[in-house]
Amino acid sequence: MSLFITSLNSGSNGNAYYVGNHEEGILIDAGISCREIERRMARLDLSMARLRAIFISHEHSDHIQGVAVTAKKYRLPVYITADTLRQSRLSIEKQLIVPFKPLDAVQVGGLSISAFSKRHDACDPHSFMVRSAAVNVGIFTDIGSVCPELVRHFRECHAAFLEANYDEEMLAQGRYPAYLKGRIRGGMGHLSNTQALDLFLEHRPYYMSRLILSHLSEENNDPALVMDLFQKHAGAIEVVVASRHKETPVFEVRADADVLSKENKPRFTRSQLQLSLFQDVFPAEQGI
Repeated sequence: MSLFITSLNSGSNGNAYYVGNHEEGILIDAGISCREIERRMARLDLSMARLRAIFISHEHSDHIQGVAVTAKKYRLPVYITADTLRQSRLSIEKQLIVPFKPLDAVQVGGLSISAFSKRHDACDPHSFMVRSAAVNVGIFTDIGSVCPELVRHFRECHAAFLEANYDEEMLAQGRYPAYLKGRIRGGMGHLSNTQALDLFLEHRPYYMSRLILSHLSEENNDPALVMDLFQKHAGAIEVVVASRHKETPVFEVRADADVLSKENKPRFTRSQLQLSLFQDVFPAEQGI
């Protein structure tokens, strides 16, 4: 059994992530227009007829811009919490609204979707896990800090969309006002490259095959920098940076993927990496 995943767009200008099996798929957020969703799905040879539902992580505009039109046009149920719906002011037909509760699995065809609360400056924000048979995919963006629930779910992922929003030095030296810098790095904003890397190094499961780095800041990050930072420690795990302007390819995720063996997988904490750097075992990291 396989799951197929793609980022249709990822960043403060709009977020939409597709996860599906051979028969059906869902969107996690729809922060780009319905027309753009259609165009990008078509370029990937993914039929809109495959879509069965939209799940909403929180009410910020870059996650909900295309929800109402897409749901109405394709008669898609929108899974959203009551607080997020109220705060979003989305105009969605009542019969298409389906509330969900954290940690309760929702079955959509052969897909099982569950949500858990995350740390972000929204009224009721959630991250998602999508499961089908033995394959698990996590969608972890717009996260202010790593919490135990994020760690627990990340450890189960064959593949994950993981936020790496900003480079600490670029943010500190950049032109954002002090209040906005504080909001981004204050524990309820976004994950830095370093925070995301620590989560990856310390908690990735041995069977993880793919990591899609997501929601990069246009102003305070660099795709080449974050790619280099992760790739040097990724081993057999394929690392991809999701674009702010176009879709990624469709990636197949399998439970039996050719991944790092349990015996040989590296599991380093940041302190161990620093010791390794001192001993010249690994080349120096860039951009931290």
